[in-house]
Amino acid sequence: MRVSTQQFYFQNAQQLSNKQTDVNDQVKYLSSGKRVLTAKDDAVSYGTLAGYKDGLANIEKYQRNLNQAENRNSLQEVSFASAEDVMQQLKQLFIQANNGTLSDDSIKSLAELAKNSQSQLLDVANTQDESGDYIFAGYQIDVQPFSLQPDDSVIYQGDGGIRELQIAKNVMVDINQSGDDAFEKVPNNVGDFAANYNANTSGILVNKAVIVNPGSYDSVTNPPDYNFNFTSSTDLTVTDANGAVVFNTNTYAPGQTVAFNGIEVQISGNPLPGDDFDLTPQAEISIFDTIKNAIDWMNVGVNPADPTQHSVDYDVILGQLDEALNHMTGRRAEAGVRLKLIENQVSNHLDSELYLSSGRSNIEDLDFAKAVATFEQSQVSLQAAQQSFVQIKNLSLFNYL
Repeated sequence: MRVSTQQFYFQNAQQLSNKQTDVNDQVKYLSSGKRVLTAKDDAVSYGTLAGYKDGLANIEKYQRNLNQAENRNSLQEVSFASAEDVMQQLKQLFIQANNGTLSDDSIKSLAELAKNSQSQLLDVANTQDESGDYIFAGYQIDVQPFSLQPDDSVIYQGDGGIRELQIAKNVMVDINQSGDDAFEKVPNNVGDFAANYNANTSGILVNKAVIVNPGSYDSVTNPPDYNFNFTSSTDLTVTDANGAVVFNTNTYAPGQTVAFNGIEVQISGNPLPGDDFDLTPQAEISIFDTIKNAIDWMNVGVNPADPTQHSVDYDVILGQLDEALNHMTGRRAEAGVRLKLIENQVSNHLDSELYLSSGRSNIEDLDFAKAVATFEQSQVSLQAAQQSFVQIKNLSLFNYL
């Protein structure tokens, strides 16, 4: 068989190139520390490895969301803790103002301290995060949510939006509480209605007014406001906004539950003839309205025009201050629940990350001892091929003549 010079050079060049490629491949494995770099290295392992890498990439994405969710909810928890402190201080000031031995100036000084508490709570409600976003503004994060008006009332300029972040495949967590839910929608301590006293010589107090049977509550046929009128201590007539009688008795007893139109009302105290009040629907009361009412009550001083009603108003406001304080505690607890969820999910991701990293390592990591031996073998093979080519290419028939 005759071999041409051209064919000889081509075959040897190809052989040298293949062996050089083998050496280069071994260098890549050694330098990267991995045995599977492309699908041609191990197609089955490469596909499994892609799944492990995707899982780890998802955990990294979730970890960023978890960090942000933890920061936001931690800031809320701290804010509500501050709000609790402010409300507790305000409650103590209000109780102190009801001390009958205080002078008019002393009570009004307490009212000024209460205004400071109002300002402090307003600062809490307008808390901003590290990016300058308002955390209690709903979706309107660039708009200051609460604004104090000239009459000391407070208006809300945010919305009810709740933002969420995904922290696991099927797990979402809220990262904010809207300002209206946090500070505006405090449950009415009385229930679903607020009492407006028209005449109250006896000091009666509505301590419960709730819709106990929504199916029977008909605000169209018998629209509120509902008027309660005592013509004697035992004669009570309740009428709706159209003047229609919805309840009537001449045997009313103190503490009796008055039931009509799916509503139950309980009144404390012993009514006198002429006592009269209205019930207006109001299931929620702004915490800032309660604070304003407390400040206004203190500013009346020691000589109210109607001492009996002034005393009733005190009980109403104090009850609502307690409700507002409980509401702040509940909101703080809600942030704490979310933080616990985040903590648990962090732990779950750490476990998953350990499992996925271990699986990836088992497939991907290089056996260095074996790889070094293979590399040295490839080098020896390349050197042998190179030396053989040099010796053979110099042979000539003239060497044998």
